[in-house]
Amino acid sequence: VYNDDVNTFDWVIECLMEILGHTHEQAEQLSMIIHFKGKATVKTAPFPVLHPKKDALIDRGLSAVIEEG
Repeated sequence: VYNDDVNTFDWVIECLMEILGHTHEQAEQLSMIIHFKGKATVKTAPFPVLHPKKDALIDRGLSAVIEEG
């Protein structure tokens, strides 16, 4: 997930919790990493698992991509 100037911390946290199943603490930490580093890996899983989650994040206005590595 990449940082942007549109979405609030609360919205990003809510999305990470609802879509990826993160705890509030995990989502809050990830949102801080995204904000200060410009991006963060928010989930690691096989492509078939990640693809619908990435689409769901994008549908909510977040900037998300799947990267190999």
